[in-house]
Amino acid sequence: MATAEALSVSFAELAVVLRGGTESSGSGGADPLRRVADDFLDGLAEISRLDAKSAALKAWLATGYTAAAEALAGPATSPEDHTGQEMAVVAEVACALTVSERSAGALLAEAHALTTALPLTFSALQAGTISWQHARIMVDETVNLDPAGAQALEAHFLDPTAPNPARSCPAGELIPGRFRHKARTWRERHHPVSIEKRHIKSAADRRVEYAPDRDGMAWLSAYLPADQAAGIWDRTTTAARALQGPHEGRTLSQIRADIAATWLLSNNITGGGTGGMPAMSGGKGETGGTGEAGGAGGAGATGMAVGGGVPSPRAQVLITVPVMSLLGLTDESAMLDGYGPIPPSIARSLIADGAESFHRVLIDPRDGAPLEIGRKSYRVTKAQRQWLRLRDGKCPFPGCSNHSLDNEADHILAWAHGGSTGISNLGQPCHKHHRLRHTTAWKPTTATKNEPPGWISPTGRHYQSEHPDWEPPTWPKSWSD
Repeated sequence: MATAEALSVSFAELAVVLRGGTESSGSGGADPLRRVADDFLDGLAEISRLDAKSAALKAWLATGYTAAAEALAGPATSPEDHTGQEMAVVAEVACALTVSERSAGALLAEAHALTTALPLTFSALQAGTISWQHARIMVDETVNLDPAGAQALEAHFLDPTAPNPARSCPAGELIPGRFRHKARTWRERHHPVSIEKRHIKSAADRRVEYAPDRDGMAWLSAYLPADQAAGIWDRTTTAARALQGPHEGRTLSQIRADIAATWLLSNNITGGGTGGMPAMSGGKGETGGTGEAGGAGGAGATGMAVGGGVPSPRAQVLITVPVMSLLGLTDESAMLDGYGPIPPSIARSLIADGAESFHRVLIDPRDGAPLEIGRKSYRVTKAQRQWLRLRDGKCPFPGCSNHSLDNEADHILAWAHGGSTGISNLGQPCHKHHRLRHTTAWKPTTATKNEPPGWISPTGRHYQSEHPDWEPPTWPKSWSD
């Protein structure tokens, strides 16, 4: 009732604001027009909060109906009777909401989890500080965790008094996709079953899937170990960028797709140590590397064989490895840039097998902060670029997930205006947001050695940038005795 009453008041207040904005929209002058624009933007933000509160009320109503329907039906007399009662409830909700029974079933399951097992998440949804998408992600990422694990995960993101709370933006200020990445990373680090064991089990499910689509098109996707998928993505991207130019009419995405199709449909297939992969013998213009197995090329080199005869990918990727894990003393996960936690065995294999384009990053055994980047890139400019990738993790613009390797190092305070070329005066935005900064009134704020720049919008609003949540690594159990 409190949520419903609060919603009613909020909608009434919003109506007053909107009425004032529309009635003053014809007034002249820059300041009144700016005030109208701000009113509409504030209205959008308020509607988003109201949507979250409405979703919380919807979840509460769904759970209440389920409980009432079960009480009306009485105890089930058999498993078949129990299944039938559940089907009846789902069907009733589906008809009432005019949605599919699959959607209704998902709503009831998510509502039950929120109202019974995730109190912090449900409270944040009621308050409008997170969206329904954020709440669904929390439900999804706590599946198969015990109650203590689920409570620890939501406390990390939603309770500022929790031990080692999230250092990045508040959960509700992250777009859902970035929040899922953060939540999944934390879950992988703290899962009661080691990532090594879970990876071995999941790797058995690797597969390629095909799904026809309209307009004579189809989707082809592959479920692969993370290092292989990251290497394939980087290799096709590097090759595609090498083909871009003033006379190339295709977009980067189109070139990448054409390259992948050409490689996969190549008749030059070997049946030996490459695991059936086409022999990449093209020059640098095609692949960005030498194309020789085990050679010194970049992303285009085929690489050295690792488990299952699959080549070790040549990807320009940072691997953050806890020192104790690298030494084999703990099973703590490593971090693969652009993906997240990977089993330590993969990290050790990539480093030991000489995957030259993987740059090792050691972290402080005390607090998890980065110590140094492997000395394969000694020149200052290259080391700075690698440090920016390590500090920011991606393009620092809020909500952007671009991990592109050629994000552009950019001075926050322009060199012409006295800005230095130190890390604290550098950002690494993607092409899109680099252009946004230099062609609009969007401006980055100051950065530090370990925190990326935030942003100030043309309306004067400040948006915090996301940054990695470093955690103290795990010490060997024998050392804690």
